[in-house]
Amino acid sequence: MKEALKKAFPVTIPIMLGYVPLGMGFGLIMAQAGYNALWAFLSAVAIYSGTGQYMSVNFLATGAPLLEIVLIIVILNTRMMFYGLTFLSRFSGMGWKKWYLVYTMSDETYAVLCTVKAPEGIDDKNFMFCITMLNQIYWVTGCVVGALFGTMLNIDITGVDFMMTALFIVLCMDQWKKARSHQPFWIGLCCSILSIVAFGPKNFMIPALAAILACLVIRRKSIEKRQVDGEDGT
Repeated sequence: MKEALKKAFPVTIPIMLGYVPLGMGFGLIMAQAGYNALWAFLSAVAIYSGTGQYMSVNFLATGAPLLEIVLIIVILNTRMMFYGLTFLSRFSGMGWKKWYLVYTMSDETYAVLCTVKAPEGIDDKNFMFCITMLNQIYWVTGCVVGALFGTMLNIDITGVDFMMTALFIVLCMDQWKKARSHQPFWIGLCCSILSIVAFGPKNFMIPALAAILACLVIRRKSIEKRQVDGEDGT
């Protein structure tokens, strides 16, 4: 395991450089909302989702019902189920480590595990476990450190809450350039706008996510065909 950890660390450095500052941003926002480092730690461990955690702060601040918060986070993370399906064979025979890997599968961890293989002489299962564990440590550390700074220091965090929005704008632009089919983008945009008009800006999230999921399921074959055939992705 020690050798696997040594080999896994260099692979996870790019993730660390992203997770720690983003986690600190979340911790600062938590501190401003009146929640200490313990709450930031529990949120990072229990939710372990940048989008879900950033959203949860706003929901908690506005007194949103707990059931609504849970439903939104679950719907946002449904994509993780598909991530796990692709690793069923690689996770087999790992015992309790399998469940840890399933629970802590993030977008970035999934991307790394899909592209990186264990070096010669290193057990693949231990290598995957170390990568996943290190990524979670980076995120949890960033969240806790940010909350500690926000609690102890009088820091002006104006604009910090835009970090996740900015990140997803950049990711969206990158996916737009790479994707052959842009149907998911237009589906998401149209469903969100219609839900805001129909339900208002405070209640649109769950209807929008449900509508997006339904449309993606209905249009799945068309989207996949465009991705494979290389047709114009509108």
